[in-house]
Amino acid sequence: MSKGERSFIARHWWLIPVAVILITAIVFFSYTAVYYHADETAAEAMVSDDVVRVESTSYGYLFDGPSDSDALIFYPGGKVDERAYAPLLRAVAAAGMDVCLVKMPFHLAVFGVNKADNVMEAHSYARYYLGGHSLGGAMAAQYASQRADRLSGLVLLAAYPTKALPVTLPVLSIVGSEDGVVNSDKLQAGRLLVQGEYLEQVIQGGNHAYFGSYGEQKGDGSASIAPADQWAETLSCILDFIGKGGEE
Repeated sequence: MSKGERSFIARHWWLIPVAVILITAIVFFSYTAVYYHADETAAEAMVSDDVVRVESTSYGYLFDGPSDSDALIFYPGGKVDERAYAPLLRAVAAAGMDVCLVKMPFHLAVFGVNKADNVMEAHSYARYYLGGHSLGGAMAAQYASQRADRLSGLVLLAAYPTKALPVTLPVLSIVGSEDGVVNSDKLQAGRLLVQGEYLEQVIQGGNHAYFGSYGEQKGDGSASIAPADQWAETLSCILDFIGKGGEE
């Protein structure tokens, strides 16, 4: 390297960290710009009717059904349009538990672990349950490990905790038998972190993507049931978990 080149680098050293930051930003935004979009079925479930009113909120969306006391706060899966979960969450709301669907920064719940706080500040339900799918479920569990006193239960869809959960927090875990995305070893390890009531349900023929309505997911197994069937079984499990199963 010549003396002139060394002199240039010495005078413009700040260009190196700036270049690193720019490259990192480009990679990050390129990565997050590609995500799974809600399909037509999900879009139809976002329309209000006489049973469930769907409202845009500061944190995302509220599925306002008959309940005045119970609410499920839901964290969407990683790189998935939050509206893709509308068919399932609308059904939950219609069955007796309102749902607060959280919109995550960059479609990644890792950037919004504490978003449940925003939901609770916006409403005054007597009981809050927290749930999520995949990465959203993992981040919901992380929040629950620190703020279980604010929750009546945790609902994990194809997800697992990575930190110990207190004995006072009941946990429902639902997975599809054909799920090709969730890590089975980590799912097993997550069971050991649940110190309280733990219920696990396996939906025979279900896969990872069919908890939502966004099409097929890379690396997933092939489901042998329709998405609507997986939503119905998931709803039944959730209602049993919160004590509303069998109610008219």
